Amino acid sequence: MAGEPGGGTVRFARRDPRERLAEDRSMRTTPPEITTGVEERIRRFFAVRAEDAQRRNAGHALLWRRIADAADGGKRLRSRLVLLAHDHLGGGDRRSAETAGAAFELLHTALLLHDDVLDGDLIRRGRPNLAGLFTSDAIDAGRPLEDATAWGTASAMLAGDLLISGAHALVSELPGTIAVEMHRTIDDALFDAVAGEHADVGAARGMTSPSSADIILTMAQKTATYSCAAPLRAGAIIAGAGSDAVAALQRIGSELGVLYQLRDDVLGVFGAESRTGKSITGDLREGKRTLLIAYAEQTPEWHEVRHLFGRVPLDETDAARLRDALIASGAADRMQAAVTEGLDRTRREIDLAPVPVALQDALSDIATMCAERQS
Repeated sequence: MAGEPGGGTVRFARRDPRERLAEDRSMRTTPPEITTGVEERIRRFFAVRAEDAQRRNAGHALLWRRIADAADGGKRLRSRLVLLAHDHLGGGDRRSAETAGAAFELLHTALLLHDDVLDGDLIRRGRPNLAGLFTSDAIDAGRPLEDATAWGTASAMLAGDLLISGAHALVSELPGTIAVEMHRTIDDALFDAVAGEHADVGAARGMTSPSSADIILTMAQKTATYSCAAPLRAGAIIAGAGSDAVAALQRIGSELGVLYQLRDDVLGVFGAESRTGKSITGDLREGKRTLLIAYAEQTPEWHEVRHLFGRVPLDETDAARLRDALIASGAADRMQAAVTEGLDRTRREIDLAPVPVALQDALSDIATMCAERQS
C-alpha cells in the first residue's frame, strides 16, 4: 500500500480481523429492522415528490429520481440514533421518531450533495454522484466541459436545497410542540453545519490558519451536530426525556461526531476507495487542512512535499509521496492517538449520562464503530 515505506505499517492502514468483529458487533447494536419504518417513510416521501415532479416536467422528474438514488442506502446512523434514544428512554411515539429519523437522513443527503460540490467531487460511494451524472449527461449531449460542469453543479446544489426543504416538510407533520422542537433542532444543526463548512473551506483556501483546537471545533460544527448530537436530542425530546438526559445525549453526540470525523479524515487519505466510496486523493488535492495535516505541518518530512499539497491536478504518484510523508513525520501515529483519546473521552461521557444502561451500552458500541470503521 502506498504510504507504507520500508514495510512499516500504521494501525489504520491495514484491516485487523478484530476490527471487522468490532464493526460487525457495533452494527448489530441497531439491527436493520429497527429502521424499517424510517425506510418506509423515506420511500413514501420520494414517491409523492416524484409524482409531483412528473407533473412539472421531465427534467424535474429526472432530478428527483436521482435525488432518491443519492439518498438510498448508507448506514442510516442518524435515524438509528433518533430511534435508539427514543426507544431506550421509554418513548411511546415511534411513528414520530421514525419521521424525525427520516428527516435527518434527508438532511444528511442534502449536505453530502452540497459538500461534493464544494469539494469538486463527481464520485460518491464508488459511482458517479448526482453532480457527476448531470455533468456526464451534458458532455454526452455535446456541451463544452465548462457548461457541463456548471449543469452538474447547479443540479446538485438545487437537489440539496430541495432535501433541506423536505426535511422541514417531514417534521411539519409531527404533532404540536414536537414539530416546533424538531424544526428548531434541524435549524440549529444547519446553523452549525454551515459555520463548520465555511471555516473548513476558508482554511482550505488559505483564508485562515486554524489551530488544532480550531480544527476540532470545525469538526464539531460541520459534522457532529447534525449527525449525532441533533438526532440524539430529537429522539430524547420525542420520548419526553428530562432536560438532564437531553443535555447529556447532546454532549455524547458531539463527542461521537468528532470521533466519526477524525476517523473520516484518516479514511479520506488512507482508506480503501472500494469501501469508502470516496476518492483518497480528494482531500490532498483540495488542500484540506485536517488535524492529520496540522500534525505534519511543522516537520521536515512534510516540508519536502508541501508544494504538492493542494495541487490540481494531483496524480497518484504525488499523492503517494504525501501519504508517505504523513507516516514518516509521525502525523499518522498522532492521528491514531487522537482517535483513541476521543474514544476514551466519549466512553467517559456515556458512563456519566443519566440514561438507561442499555442505551449506554448501545452508544458505547457505536463509539467503537466510529473509531474503527473502514467505510
